Amino acid sequence: MREDFHDELARVAGALVTMAKAVREAMRQASAALLAADHTMARQVTVRDAEIDVLYRVVEDRVYELVARQQPVAGELRMVLTALQVAADLERMGDLAVHVARAALRRHPAPAVVPELADLFRTMGTVADGLASKIVSALADRDAVLAAQLDRDDDAMDHLHRRLFAVMLSPEWPLGVEAAIDGALLGRYYERYADHAVNIGRHVVFLVTGKND
Repeated sequence: MREDFHDELARVAGALVTMAKAVREAMRQASAALLAADHTMARQVTVRDAEIDVLYRVVEDRVYELVARQQPVAGELRMVLTALQVAADLERMGDLAVHVARAALRRHPAPAVVPELADLFRTMGTVADGLASKIVSALADRDAVLAAQLDRDDDAMDHLHRRLFAVMLSPEWPLGVEAAIDGALLGRYYERYADHAVNIGRHVVFLVTGKND
């Protein structure tokens, strides 16, 4: 009976890795669509978000069923609770990628990012992809060391977010309120994406070590 339980836990872990890969690809495509004003790619991100939502529900259903049937204890309980938390953060990251894609769709055929901010958002996309890549590896390998790095890596996104506002609030900003609002919203999406990545890193550290710090 316990062997079946651990097999099911392994399937939950596998679903989380699949979900993390999908979330990474969603933001990669959303960032590319944003910078290239690519309507087709942006639309794909919004459509494929349904796959992430399905994976989220699969993890939830399996976890609730395991708790009801098997009454997990100790490390087992830590695994099922962590799975729920990680899945929730991943689902939110997918939603944030959709927000980026929708920003590109709203402004199409014009680019949603003005040239003055393009390099900043290109770098934000690169940082977001690096965070998502580490999530995939940390979940797949239960790597607490790699997971702990996400907190530090988020500093790069925070720095970019501050630079973004410094540019838009500068007296030399030439593009008016509308472009600044677009930039502020997009910056917030990337910053929150990174924050959820940090949450996942902390969940993985707790899963592996049993410690919250």
